Amino acid sequence: MSGNYLPANPPAQWLGRTVLNLMGWRIEGELPKLDKFVVIGAHHTSNWDFVIFIAVRFLLRLNARWFGKHTIFRWPFGALMRSWGGIAIRRERQGNTVEQAVRAFTEHQQFMLILSPEGTRKKVDRWKMGFYHIALGAGVPIVLGALDYQNRRVVIGPSIMPTGDEAADLRQILAFYRSFVPKKPHFAFNGD
Repeated sequence: MSGNYLPANPPAQWLGRTVLNLMGWRIEGELPKLDKFVVIGAHHTSNWDFVIFIAVRFLLRLNARWFGKHTIFRWPFGALMRSWGGIAIRRERQGNTVEQAVRAFTEHQQFMLILSPEGTRKKVDRWKMGFYHIALGAGVPIVLGALDYQNRRVVIGPSIMPTGDEAADLRQILAFYRSFVPKKPHFAFNGD
């Protein structure tokens, strides 16, 4: 079994399936059969995005890592968030998060990192490009994942290998996301 998938856990899979069914959501597409990649999940405009992500993680048995604001890792939920693949980060510190993530890719035979390019649920004028620099530095593809609230679906899209031409690659990535409607469309950045 690939290191990107956890062993079968029927209760967790049942919980993931039940949450998605109750919310009326479905999953379209498949993750690539690769050992290492970055997944970007967009558009991140609501706390419900996290609920959907965790349900998908449980259902598909994903051994996915993700960054979250350090405050969600406090007691009483900290241990739970870490067990679900969370890595606490402090946004106010200028750190080497990109370098640490690149190092994690080199230290593991299989590694899946899921990031939200908005970095917040609020309105943003641009995406944080850490996901791009991590993928470029690690030499891994970026898998595009979208939350489409209008059609209640999680869409696993194509993978893109970063070329180093950040502007051109970002235009291609944003073109994929334009047709998907987030929970709060007025918060979404579409590159316009």
